Amino acid sequence: MGRGLPTGRFFSHPVIAAVNFAGSMFAVYHTPAFELSLTMYIAHLLMIVHLTVAGYLFINALIGVDPGPARPRYPLRILLLFVPMASHAFFGVALGMQEELLVPQWFGGLDRPWGLPPLEDQQDTAAIARGVSEFPMIILAMAIARAWTRDDERTARRLDRAADRDGEAELAQYNAMLARLAEGGPGSDQAVTRASASRAAEEVTARPREPHAS
Repeated sequence: MGRGLPTGRFFSHPVIAAVNFAGSMFAVYHTPAFELSLTMYIAHLLMIVHLTVAGYLFINALIGVDPGPARPRYPLRILLLFVPMASHAFFGVALGMQEELLVPQWFGGLDRPWGLPPLEDQQDTAAIARGVSEFPMIILAMAIARAWTRDDERTARRLDRAADRDGEAELAQYNAMLARLAEGGPGSDQAVTRASASRAAEEVTARPREPHAS
């Protein structure tokens, strides 16, 4: 999906996937699409497919191992996680404060003899949704933190192996550059530039790559 159709690349982009996942609740339940899902079986199936795919694309962009687009750095993944967390919390609060049914002609006409009145039932459902939706996000945050830690450990081991192979030549070069800076000798600016470029190149080489689609 990451390098297939342009539509797949667009919707699997981490930022787009986060916005789509966060906004799907509003796009479904606060539009005529919800009423269609109640009255048409095919619309109900399409709603389930849409919500499932939106969740999959978002999770795959953060911690997935399936082929996809280049995943962002871990700090950005944490920030992206807060987008649906805040959106779903706001959705639950707004729905709980609402004084009318989402589809009054449907739920108001059920005339069921059991359970709470429809409006109270909707408000209780909003409270449950607000509380329960936080648990998957917490688990996802823990998974991102664990992957981040393992990524740092792999990078440290790779750098250690590189230092063992070249006899810590980069460290020696860096120390020599600091010595020239301390002495104020000629070529100190060029030494800073070369050392910085070398260190940046080493970090890029050592950084583990995310899987991509072929």
